[in-house]
Amino acid sequence: MFIKSIKKSAVMTCVAGALTLAMSQSALAVDLTVYTAVEAEDLARYAETFNKDHPDINIKWVRDSTGIVTAKLLAEKNNPQADVIWGLAGTSLLLMKSEGMLEPYKPKGVEKLDPKFVDSSAVPSWTGMDAWVAAVCYNTVEAAKHNLVPPKTWTDLLKPMYKGHLIMPNPNSSGTGFLDVSSWLQMFGKEQGGWDYMDRLHKNIARYTHSGSKPCKLAAAGEIPIGISFAFRGARSKAKGAPIDIIVPEEGVGWEMEASGIIAGTPNLKAAQTLIDWSISKTAMEMYNTAYAVVGMPGVAKPVKYFPDTLLEKMIVNDFEWAANNRKAILAEWLKRYDSKSDAK
Repeated sequence: MFIKSIKKSAVMTCVAGALTLAMSQSALAVDLTVYTAVEAEDLARYAETFNKDHPDINIKWVRDSTGIVTAKLLAEKNNPQADVIWGLAGTSLLLMKSEGMLEPYKPKGVEKLDPKFVDSSAVPSWTGMDAWVAAVCYNTVEAAKHNLVPPKTWTDLLKPMYKGHLIMPNPNSSGTGFLDVSSWLQMFGKEQGGWDYMDRLHKNIARYTHSGSKPCKLAAAGEIPIGISFAFRGARSKAKGAPIDIIVPEEGVGWEMEASGIIAGTPNLKAAQTLIDWSISKTAMEMYNTAYAVVGMPGVAKPVKYFPDTLLEKMIVNDFEWAANNRKAILAEWLKRYDSKSDAK
Protein backbone atom coordinates (compact mmCIF):
# COMPACT_ATOMS: atom_id res chain seq x y z
CA MET A 1 0.00 0.00 0.00
CA PHE A 2 2.86 2.32 0.92
CA ILE A 3 4.64 1.50 -2.40
CA LYS A 4 1.46 2.16 -4.39
CA SER A 5 1.10 5.47 -2.61
CA ILE A 6 4.68 6.41 -3.54
CA LYS A 7 4.08 5.42 -7.19
CA LYS A 8 0.85 7.40 -7.31
CA SER A 9 2.59 10.40 -5.77
CA ALA A 10 5.41 10.17 -8.31
CA VAL A 11 2.98 10.01 -11.21
CA MET A 12 1.05 12.99 -9.89
CA THR A 13 4.30 14.92 -9.46
CA CYS A 14 5.28 14.18 -13.09
CA VAL A 15 1.87 15.26 -14.36
CA ALA A 16 1.97 18.43 -12.30
CA GLY A 17 5.48 19.12 -13.55
CA ALA A 18 4.44 18.65 -17.16
CA LEU A 19 1.45 20.95 -16.71
CA THR A 20 3.61 23.56 -15.03
CA LEU A 21 6.13 23.35 -17.87
CA ALA A 22 3.40 23.67 -20.50
CA MET A 23 1.88 26.60 -18.67
CA SER A 24 5.25 28.31 -18.30
CA GLN A 25 6.03 27.79 -21.99
CA SER A 26 2.62 29.22 -22.87
CA ALA A 27 3.26 32.18 -20.62
CA LEU A 28 6.61 32.75 -22.30
CA ALA A 29 5.10 32.69 -25.81
CA VAL A 30 5.17 36.04 -27.59
CA ASP A 31 1.94 37.35 -29.10
CA LEU A 32 2.83 39.00 -32.40
CA THR A 33 0.13 41.20 -33.95
CA VAL A 34 0.45 40.94 -37.73
CA TYR A 35 -1.51 43.11 -40.16
CA THR A 36 -2.05 41.44 -43.51
CA ALA A 37 -4.04 41.53 -46.75
CA VAL A 38 -3.25 37.91 -47.66
CA GLU A 39 -6.32 35.86 -48.61
CA ALA A 40 -7.98 34.72 -45.36
CA GLU A 41 -8.19 31.13 -46.58
CA ASP A 42 -4.37 30.89 -46.66
CA LEU A 43 -3.43 32.37 -43.26
CA ALA A 44 -3.89 29.27 -41.10
CA ARG A 45 -1.44 27.18 -43.11
CA TYR A 46 1.22 29.91 -42.98
CA ALA A 47 0.94 30.18 -39.18
CA GLU A 48 0.94 26.39 -38.77
CA THR A 49 4.11 25.97 -40.84
CA PHE A 50 5.86 28.89 -39.12
CA ASN A 51 4.99 27.49 -35.68
CA LYS A 52 6.61 24.14 -36.45
CA ASP A 53 9.97 25.90 -36.11
CA HIS A 54 8.85 28.73 -33.82
CA PRO A 55 6.23 27.46 -31.36
CA ASP A 56 7.12 30.27 -28.96
CA ILE A 57 5.61 32.95 -31.25
CA ASN A 58 1.84 33.23 -31.48
CA ILE A 59 0.68 35.09 -34.60
CA LYS A 60 -2.44 37.19 -34.10
CA TRP A 61 -3.69 38.01 -37.59
CA VAL A 62 -5.52 41.24 -38.35
CA ARG A 63 -6.72 40.74 -41.91
CA ASP A 64 -8.52 43.01 -44.36
CA SER A 65 -8.17 44.24 -47.93
CA THR A 66 -5.11 46.29 -48.88
CA GLY A 67 -6.71 49.73 -48.80
CA ILE A 68 -8.35 49.17 -45.45
CA VAL A 69 -5.18 47.79 -43.83
CA THR A 70 -3.14 50.68 -45.24
CA ALA A 71 -5.62 53.25 -43.93
CA LYS A 72 -5.67 51.55 -40.53
CA LEU A 73 -1.88 51.62 -40.27
CA LEU A 74 -1.74 55.30 -41.20
CA ALA A 75 -4.45 56.14 -38.67
CA GLU A 76 -2.44 54.33 -35.98
CA LYS A 77 0.85 55.99 -36.93
CA ASN A 78 1.28 57.73 -33.56
CA ASN A 79 -0.04 54.78 -31.57
CA PRO A 80 0.93 51.60 -33.44
CA GLN A 81 -1.08 48.48 -32.69
CA ALA A 82 0.76 46.12 -35.05
CA ASP A 83 4.19 44.54 -34.68
CA VAL A 84 4.58 43.40 -38.28
CA ILE A 85 3.11 44.10 -41.69
CA TRP A 86 3.12 40.83 -43.62
CA GLY A 87 1.72 40.44 -47.11
CA LEU A 88 0.66 43.99 -47.96
CA ALA A 89 1.12 45.78 -51.28
CA GLY A 90 4.66 46.99 -51.93
CA THR A 91 3.39 50.50 -52.66
CA SER A 92 1.82 50.56 -49.19
CA LEU A 93 5.15 49.54 -47.63
CA LEU A 94 6.90 52.31 -49.59
CA LEU A 95 4.36 54.74 -48.17
CA MET A 96 4.96 53.44 -44.62
CA LYS A 97 8.70 53.85 -45.13
CA SER A 98 8.29 57.46 -46.27
CA GLU A 99 6.23 58.12 -43.12
CA GLY A 100 9.02 56.71 -40.91
CA MET A 101 6.82 53.86 -39.71
CA LEU A 102 9.13 50.93 -40.52
CA GLU A 103 12.07 49.49 -38.58
CA PRO A 104 15.02 48.82 -40.95
CA TYR A 105 16.16 45.20 -40.82
CA LYS A 106 18.27 43.05 -43.09
CA PRO A 107 16.74 39.57 -42.85
CA LYS A 108 18.77 36.39 -43.08
CA GLY A 109 19.05 35.16 -46.68
CA VAL A 110 17.98 38.46 -48.27
CA GLU A 111 20.78 38.13 -50.83
CA LYS A 112 18.91 35.17 -52.36
CA LEU A 113 15.98 37.36 -53.45
CA ASP A 114 15.51 39.03 -56.82
CA PRO A 115 16.67 42.65 -56.20
CA LYS A 116 13.26 43.92 -57.38
CA PHE A 117 11.85 42.38 -54.20
CA VAL A 118 14.17 44.23 -51.80
CA ASP A 119 14.13 47.83 -50.58
CA SER A 120 17.14 49.57 -52.12
CA SER A 121 18.35 51.11 -48.83
CA ALA A 122 21.58 49.71 -47.34
CA VAL A 123 19.49 48.23 -44.53
CA PRO A 124 16.11 47.45 -46.12
CA SER A 125 12.89 48.57 -44.49
CA TRP A 126 10.82 46.03 -46.45
CA THR A 127 11.25 42.83 -48.43
CA GLY A 128 8.99 41.34 -51.08
CA MET A 129 7.34 37.94 -50.97
CA ASP A 130 5.50 37.39 -54.23
CA ALA A 131 3.78 39.29 -57.02
CA TRP A 132 0.35 39.31 -58.57
CA VAL A 133 -0.44 40.45 -62.07
CA ALA A 134 -3.57 42.04 -63.54
CA ALA A 135 -5.70 40.11 -66.03
CA VAL A 136 -9.25 39.86 -67.30
CA CYS A 137 -11.42 36.89 -66.30
CA TYR A 138 -13.85 36.19 -69.14
CA ASN A 139 -16.76 33.81 -68.64
CA THR A 140 -17.29 32.24 -72.06
CA VAL A 141 -20.77 30.90 -71.26
CA GLU A 142 -22.18 34.16 -69.89
CA ALA A 143 -20.48 36.19 -72.62
CA ALA A 144 -22.12 34.06 -75.31
CA LYS A 145 -25.54 34.74 -73.77
CA HIS A 146 -24.98 38.46 -74.34
CA ASN A 147 -23.33 38.07 -77.77
CA LEU A 148 -20.02 39.44 -76.48
CA VAL A 149 -16.66 38.83 -78.11
CA PRO A 150 -13.46 38.45 -76.08
CA PRO A 151 -11.56 41.74 -75.62
CA LYS A 152 -7.95 41.78 -76.77
CA THR A 153 -6.94 45.11 -75.28
CA TRP A 154 -7.83 47.40 -72.38
CA THR A 155 -9.31 49.86 -74.88
CA ASP A 156 -11.58 47.13 -76.23
CA LEU A 157 -13.38 47.25 -72.87
CA LEU A 158 -14.63 50.73 -73.78
CA LYS A 159 -16.86 49.35 -76.53
CA PRO A 160 -20.64 49.77 -76.00
CA MET A 161 -21.23 46.00 -76.12
CA TYR A 162 -19.61 45.62 -72.67
CA LYS A 163 -21.84 48.15 -70.89
CA GLY A 164 -23.05 46.68 -67.61
CA HIS A 165 -21.01 43.51 -68.08
CA LEU A 166 -17.79 44.56 -66.29
CA ILE A 167 -16.78 44.45 -62.64
CA MET A 168 -13.49 45.68 -61.17
CA PRO A 169 -12.09 46.40 -57.68
CA ASN A 170 -12.28 49.75 -55.91
CA PRO A 171 -8.64 50.95 -55.55
CA ASN A 172 -9.40 52.56 -52.18
CA SER A 173 -10.08 49.09 -50.77
CA SER A 174 -8.16 46.75 -53.03
CA GLY A 175 -4.48 46.53 -53.92
CA THR A 176 -5.49 44.94 -57.21
CA GLY A 177 -7.74 47.90 -57.92
CA PHE A 178 -4.92 50.31 -57.17
CA LEU A 179 -2.46 48.49 -59.44
CA ASP A 180 -5.07 48.67 -62.22
CA VAL A 181 -5.58 52.40 -61.80
CA SER A 182 -1.90 53.29 -61.33
CA SER A 183 -0.89 51.15 -64.33
CA TRP A 184 -3.55 52.76 -66.58
CA LEU A 185 -2.28 56.18 -65.57
CA GLN A 186 1.26 55.10 -66.48
CA MET A 187 0.21 53.51 -69.78
CA PHE A 188 -2.32 56.07 -71.02
CA GLY A 189 -1.10 59.30 -69.41
CA LYS A 190 -0.61 60.33 -65.79
CA GLU A 191 -2.10 63.79 -66.14
CA GLN A 192 -5.13 63.29 -68.36
CA GLY A 193 -5.03 60.26 -70.66
CA GLY A 194 -5.42 57.72 -67.87
CA TRP A 195 -8.38 59.56 -66.36
CA ASP A 196 -9.97 59.90 -69.78
CA TYR A 197 -9.67 56.14 -70.19
CA MET A 198 -11.25 55.48 -66.79
CA ASP A 199 -14.07 57.98 -67.43
CA ARG A 200 -15.07 55.96 -70.49
CA LEU A 201 -14.53 52.61 -68.76
CA HIS A 202 -16.75 53.74 -65.87
CA LYS A 203 -19.73 53.90 -68.25
CA ASN A 204 -19.39 50.13 -68.82
CA ILE A 205 -18.76 49.16 -65.19
CA ALA A 206 -21.65 47.47 -63.39
CA ARG A 207 -20.08 47.89 -59.93
CA TYR A 208 -16.82 48.17 -58.03
CA THR A 209 -16.03 45.54 -55.40
CA HIS A 210 -13.91 45.93 -52.26
CA SER A 211 -11.87 42.81 -53.02
CA GLY A 212 -9.32 42.22 -55.77
CA SER A 213 -10.21 38.57 -56.21
CA LYS A 214 -14.00 39.02 -56.12
CA PRO A 215 -14.45 40.20 -59.75
CA CYS A 216 -12.88 36.98 -60.99
CA LYS A 217 -14.80 34.88 -58.47
CA LEU A 218 -18.04 36.48 -59.65
CA ALA A 219 -17.13 35.88 -63.29
CA ALA A 220 -16.24 32.27 -62.49
CA ALA A 221 -19.62 31.84 -60.77
CA GLY A 222 -21.44 33.25 -63.80
CA GLU A 223 -22.73 36.35 -62.02
CA ILE A 224 -21.00 38.68 -64.51
CA PRO A 225 -19.36 37.97 -67.88
CA ILE A 226 -16.14 39.92 -67.23
CA GLY A 227 -14.15 40.54 -64.07
CA ILE A 228 -11.00 42.67 -63.99
CA SER A 229 -8.90 40.89 -61.39
CA PHE A 230 -5.56 39.10 -61.23
CA ALA A 231 -4.26 36.17 -63.21
CA PHE A 232 -3.64 33.63 -60.47
CA ARG A 233 -7.22 33.87 -59.21
CA GLY A 234 -8.36 33.17 -62.76
CA ALA A 235 -6.05 30.17 -63.05
CA ARG A 236 -7.26 28.81 -59.72
CA SER A 237 -10.92 29.21 -60.75
CA LYS A 238 -10.34 27.64 -64.16
CA ALA A 239 -8.58 24.68 -62.54
CA LYS A 240 -11.75 24.12 -60.49
CA GLY A 241 -13.78 23.89 -63.69
CA ALA A 242 -15.07 27.43 -64.14
CA PRO A 243 -15.78 28.27 -67.82
CA ILE A 244 -13.42 31.25 -67.93
CA ASP A 245 -10.58 32.40 -70.13
CA ILE A 246 -7.78 34.52 -68.70
CA ILE A 247 -7.13 37.41 -71.06
CA VAL A 248 -3.88 39.41 -71.04
CA PRO A 249 -4.51 42.81 -72.67
CA GLU A 250 -2.03 43.60 -75.42
CA GLU A 251 -1.00 47.04 -74.07
CA GLY A 252 0.55 45.42 -71.01
CA VAL A 253 -0.59 44.70 -67.46
CA GLY A 254 0.06 46.24 -64.10
CA TRP A 255 1.49 44.22 -61.26
CA GLU A 256 2.24 44.57 -57.60
CA MET A 257 4.20 42.66 -55.02
CA GLU A 258 3.24 41.56 -51.54
CA ALA A 259 5.83 42.74 -49.06
CA SER A 260 6.56 42.72 -45.35
CA GLY A 261 8.19 44.95 -42.78
CA ILE A 262 8.54 45.60 -39.06
CA ILE A 263 6.65 48.43 -37.36
CA ALA A 264 9.08 50.89 -35.80
CA GLY A 265 9.06 50.80 -31.99
CA THR A 266 7.55 47.34 -31.64
CA PRO A 267 8.21 45.90 -28.17
CA ASN A 268 8.51 42.45 -29.78
CA LEU A 269 11.42 43.23 -32.09
CA LYS A 270 13.19 39.86 -31.85
CA ALA A 271 10.01 37.90 -32.61
CA ALA A 272 9.20 40.30 -35.45
CA GLN A 273 12.66 39.76 -36.96
CA THR A 274 12.18 36.00 -36.70
CA LEU A 275 8.94 36.23 -38.70
CA ILE A 276 10.55 38.46 -41.34
CA ASP A 277 13.46 35.98 -41.64
CA TRP A 278 10.95 33.19 -42.21
CA SER A 279 8.92 35.28 -44.68
CA ILE A 280 11.77 35.21 -47.23
CA SER A 281 12.87 31.61 -46.61
CA LYS A 282 12.65 28.96 -49.30
CA THR A 283 9.94 27.20 -47.30
CA ALA A 284 7.80 30.33 -47.31
CA MET A 285 8.48 31.00 -51.00
CA GLU A 286 7.33 27.49 -51.90
CA MET A 287 4.12 28.14 -49.97
CA TYR A 288 3.55 31.46 -51.74
CA ASN A 289 3.81 29.60 -55.04
CA THR A 290 0.60 27.75 -54.24
CA ALA A 291 -1.21 31.11 -54.39
CA TYR A 292 1.05 33.15 -56.70
CA ALA A 293 2.89 32.28 -59.88
CA VAL A 294 5.68 34.81 -59.23
CA VAL A 295 7.73 34.70 -56.01
CA GLY A 296 10.67 36.72 -54.74
CA MET A 297 13.28 33.96 -54.76
CA PRO A 298 14.43 33.00 -58.27
CA GLY A 299 14.23 29.33 -59.22
CA VAL A 300 11.54 28.42 -56.69
CA ALA A 301 8.29 29.00 -58.58
CA LYS A 302 6.83 26.03 -60.42
CA PRO A 303 4.54 26.36 -63.45
CA VAL A 304 0.92 27.07 -62.55
CA LYS A 305 -1.77 25.32 -64.58
CA TYR A 306 -3.75 27.74 -66.79
CA PHE A 307 -1.48 30.69 -65.89
CA PRO A 308 -1.09 32.59 -69.21
CA ASP A 309 2.24 31.89 -70.92
CA THR A 310 2.69 35.48 -72.10
CA LEU A 311 1.75 37.21 -68.85
CA LEU A 312 5.21 37.78 -67.37
CA GLU A 313 6.50 39.43 -70.55
CA LYS A 314 3.47 41.74 -70.56
CA MET A 315 4.20 43.11 -67.07
CA ILE A 316 4.81 46.85 -67.41
CA VAL A 317 7.87 48.61 -66.01
CA ASN A 318 6.01 49.72 -62.93
CA ASP A 319 7.07 52.96 -61.26
CA PHE A 320 6.35 51.93 -57.67
CA GLU A 321 7.91 55.08 -56.20
CA TRP A 322 5.59 57.28 -58.28
CA ALA A 323 2.57 55.14 -57.41
CA ALA A 324 3.38 55.27 -53.68
CA ASN A 325 4.12 59.00 -53.61
CA ASN A 326 0.91 59.84 -55.50
CA ARG A 327 -1.31 57.23 -53.89
CA LYS A 328 -3.33 59.64 -51.75
CA ALA A 329 -4.08 62.02 -54.62
CA ILE A 330 -4.91 59.17 -57.03
CA LEU A 331 -7.34 57.57 -54.60
CA ALA A 332 -9.04 60.88 -53.80
CA GLU A 333 -9.54 61.64 -57.49
CA TRP A 334 -10.85 58.15 -58.20
CA LEU A 335 -13.28 58.38 -55.29
CA LYS A 336 -14.63 61.72 -56.51
CA ARG A 337 -15.19 60.44 -60.05
CA TYR A 338 -16.38 56.84 -59.69
CA ASP A 339 -17.36 55.84 -56.15
CA SER A 340 -21.08 56.06 -56.93
CA LYS A 341 -20.95 52.49 -58.31
CA SER A 342 -19.00 50.97 -55.41
CA ASP A 343 -20.48 48.13 -53.34
CA ALA A 344 -21.67 49.10 -49.88
CA LYS A 345 -19.06 48.40 -47.20
